[in-house]
This record gives sequence, C-alpha cells and structure tokens, in this order.
Amino acid sequence: VALKRMLNFNVPPVKNSTGEPVWKVLIYDRFGQDIISPLLSVKELRDMGITLHLLLHSDRDAIPDVPAVYFVMPTEENIDRMCQDLRNQLYESYYLNFISAISRSKLEDIANAAIGANAVTQVAKVFDQYLNFITLEDDMFVLCNQNKELVSYRAINRPDITDTEMETIMDTIVDSLFCFFVTLGAIPIIRCSRGTAAEMVAVKLDKKLRENLRDARNSLFTGDTLGAGQFSFQRPLLVLVDRNIDLATPLHHTWTYQALVHDVLDFHLNRVNLEESPGMESSPAGARPKKKNKKSYDLTASDKFWQKHKGSPFPEVAESVQQELESYRAQEDEVKRLKSIMGIEGEDEGAISMLSDNTAKLTSAVSSLPELLEKKRLIDLHTNVATAVLEHIKSRKLDVYFEYEEKIMSKSTLDKSLLDMISDPDAGTPEDKMRLFLIYYISSAQAPSEIDLEQYKKALTDAGCNLAPLSYIKQWKAFTKMASAPTSYGNTTPKPLGLFSRVMNTGSQFVMEGVKNLVLKQQNLPVTRILDNLMEMKSNPETDDYRYFDPKMLRGSDSSVPRNKNPFQEAIVFVVGGGNYIEYQNLIDYIK
Repeated sequence: VALKRMLNFNVPPVKNSTGEPVWKVLIYDRFGQDIISPLLSVKELRDMGITLHLLLHSDRDAIPDVPAVYFVMPTEENIDRMCQDLRNQLYESYYLNFISAISRSKLEDIANAAIGANAVTQVAKVFDQYLNFITLEDDMFVLCNQNKELVSYRAINRPDITDTEMETIMDTIVDSLFCFFVTLGAIPIIRCSRGTAAEMVAVKLDKKLRENLRDARNSLFTGDTLGAGQFSFQRPLLVLVDRNIDLATPLHHTWTYQALVHDVLDFHLNRVNLEESPGMESSPAGARPKKKNKKSYDLTASDKFWQKHKGSPFPEVAESVQQELESYRAQEDEVKRLKSIMGIEGEDEGAISMLSDNTAKLTSAVSSLPELLEKKRLIDLHTNVATAVLEHIKSRKLDVYFEYEEKIMSKSTLDKSLLDMISDPDAGTPEDKMRLFLIYYISSAQAPSEIDLEQYKKALTDAGCNLAPLSYIKQWKAFTKMASAPTSYGNTTPKPLGLFSRVMNTGSQFVMEGVKNLVLKQQNLPVTRILDNLMEMKSNPETDDYRYFDPKMLRGSDSSVPRNKNPFQEAIVFVVGGGNYIEYQNLIDYIK
C-alpha cells in the first residue's frame, strides 16, 4: 500500500479513476529495487504509469517532459548522483523518496544543488518513506538483502567486534524495525531476553519510538497514518529473540517445501534460480560442453499452488504436483476441443447454425483458455523446482539427515551410529555432515569425551569438512548459560508412512525410489514456545525474566512486570541474528 501510494506521487491511488495514469519514470538504487521487486511486478508498475524503471547509478538519458520518482537510500553517493541529475536537467520534475530518514545536512546538499541548477521549482516533493525493510510474505519480512552480512549472526557474534561496530549494527537493525512499525502504524509492546543482542535492540528501539512520540509536531504515529485501519485497537506484541537461544534449528535439515527450496536451491527475495541440466545427448568429441541454462522462477503470493503447499512435507508436494499434472492432462483435450470450436471455416449454413449453437461454448472457451494456460505454467514451474529439490534429496540423502537430526533433537534412540553417518561417502556433502555433527554437539546434555571428539574430528576431516564451525560451537557451548538446560524440542520423531503410494506409480514425474515418506509431527520450536508464553501471558521459567518495554509509558520504567494481563491478539517475532523458514513455518502451524 505504501509503495503504491509513493508511486502515485504520495497520494493514495483512487480506486475507480478512469483514463490513463500519469506516465513517469522510477529511479531506484539496489536497496529500492530489493524492496519493490518481491511486491510489484513489471506489469503492475506499468499499470501504475511507470514506463521505465532504472538504477540510479546507471547511464540514464534525459527525458525532459516526464516526472521522475526516486526511491533510494540517503547515502552520500546517492545524494551526489541526484544532485548531478538536477544539474543535467534530466527530468521534468523530481519526487524524491528516501527509504530511510534523510539527515538535515544531506537535505541541505540537495537544496544547494537545486538552487545551483536553478531547479528548485522542479523538485516537487521530498519524502522520508520509512520503508527500509523487505516484505516477502503477507506475514514475513526481512531487514535487507544488499548488505545482509552486516547484520548477520556472524557480524553480531564475532569475538573481535568493537563497541562502535556493534553500535552500528544495532542502529541498522533498529532503523529497519522502526520503519516497519511506522509503516504498520502501531506502537508495539516490546519483550526481550536479558543480556543478549536482542536486549540492545529493544533498548534502542524503545528509545527511538519514545523520542518520536514525544515530538508531537513530527510524530509519525499520529493522525491518519497508513496503518490506522490495519490493526485492531489493541497493540501488537514485539518479541525480540536472540539467535543464540537455539542454534540447532537453523542448522537442521528440513522437510517442508519452502524451507527446502531455501536450503538447497538459490532462493532470494522469492525468486529461485535453477541451472537446467543440459540434455543427455552426447556432444561430438572435442566439442565444447554445452553451457547450462539458467532459469529463474518467481514464487509469489498469487501462485496458488505455492501458497497451499509451501509448508507441506516434500513427498506431499511431489504427489500434489503429480495430481495437478494429471488433472491438467484431462483438460488438455478440452483445450484442443476449444481451439477446434473456434476454428470455424466456410460461410455455409452449417457453419452459421453451428455458430448460434456454439456462442455459449465459444464464450466459455475464451474465458477458460487463459486460466488453463496459467495453470499449465504453474505446474511446469513446480515440476522443475520440485525436481531440482528432489535431486538434492536423493544425491545427499537429505531424508535420512532430517530424520536422524529429529531423533537427536528429541533425544530418541538412534538406529545407527553418528560415526557411520559421517563416514558414509554416499551421504551428503561435507557441509551436511558438519551440520549434523553440530546439532548433535549442541543437543547433547554432556559434551562427548575428548577421545570420542578426536575420533569424530578425524572422521569429519576425512569427509572433507572444515572444522572451524566446531571450534566456534565448542566455545559457544562453554559460554552460554543454556548449556545447563539444553533446549527441548519435544519428543516426537517423524513417522515414516511406508513408501509413497501414488508417486511410486509408474508414469510419475518424480522417481521417489528410496526416499523416505516422512510425515511431520507438530511440535513447537523454542522461538514458537517463547512467543506462546509471552502472547498468552503464561508463566514459564524460560520467559519469566524477559524485559518489558512500553514506549508509550511516560518514564521508561523498565520492569519485567507486564502492565496488561490480557493475551495479545497480534504479535511480531524478530530474531536478532536471523530467523529461518523452519521457524516461520512452525509459527504458522502454531497459529493454525
């Protein structure tokens, strides 16, 4: 909503306006591009009158009779380039939108450039949009994509980090979260664990929200802000969780569709990039090997299959793709029939009488063809994506890893030794083995003895693993208080359902031989449990000493005593150091 409003020169788009939109150019930087691309397709941009969308730092020609909408971060180099645009008189008028708030001094730089270029009248509007976050789903956002390693788990937990670096990281995170709440139009109640990076974020965010509320003239949370109608009158809860409370889950191999796509394929900002394997036909001796084709697919909110199955266990997805394919094949004859109906030849009476009979059929043909073709496109897309995932599962035995790790995490009996898993040359990449071992190391109540550890290390080294992560986790485990009480993951293991029923039938797209048909048992992960305690106001040692911040309270009385005893209706969970699709899916299942 906020983006569409911005592209409409910062006035809400009128629903029933007829006629052409105002044609305009959109100029963005990489940050702006990342924010817009998961949300608006090129077609939607065109419908809003955007004829051209260009990167700020590309060579752009002057288009003197068109207004330009800029959507960029207020960085030094971006400002310089905008001033240059003004001097070169590239466009008719300039609507400057900053993703995050611009400082007074930079604003003056632009003003000076505008005066110098005699272009003051052409700068139509300057806006702080407070949109410095990327929305990937109706209920999920990430902070950034361009410099995500700056706010990553590693950046926050580096042993040699300086205080100033830590401040910068925290400010970056807080800036994005602040933007998120401005866009939402709601002031949250903040809860966080003590003595963690999450606490630093909470303190800074509380302060920033508080300062903004005090400044009555410029407060972003008054009057008819965007979010006025979005939330019930009850305020949302913001749970800030620190990644260190649970390091096993992000290392865990996964079994649901979206999480698998993210884990094994190249999946960023809702777009998956696949390398198509070249055909099997042998190229003549000495010929250059065929170049692999890269294909990219967008997995979007409008993709019904994706929305329905992104949280399903993989075997179920394979089966559903197969069913869709079969139901489409049944309709394929229908498509041919529709086409033949529309191919009416000759002007004789027969054809005319046919016409009157067939008008009804024709109209239905015209309306159902595009729908069928779109269905076909989605089936092809998911056949390709699921096949790519399946290749990884089979070549790396990911089903075995997933099942084994679930057993470790739920403290069940293991059917084969960890050493065998690590030493098996056919099972998984060195990284898979390392992940498995780290989960074992994190989940075990007492660390393995030195002798055992040496044996594991040797096996890992022989398998080609880099042991650096292990030495980090060793220190981490010694350091965290959590070591006293390892996180419990419930004691449910996935149940194999025997082999695949339908998918095993010959003629299926997916050769699932040897892949276990595992079904997930619902259990709450640590992040979900923490949310549940805090939302439902349950007393629990895990969360009882969480700090409580209410930016609306006059003095920042930091008490862990919550003011309101009522359960919350809405909550935002943010993991400092990075959440993941497994946890996202777990929260969605919890809500259901």
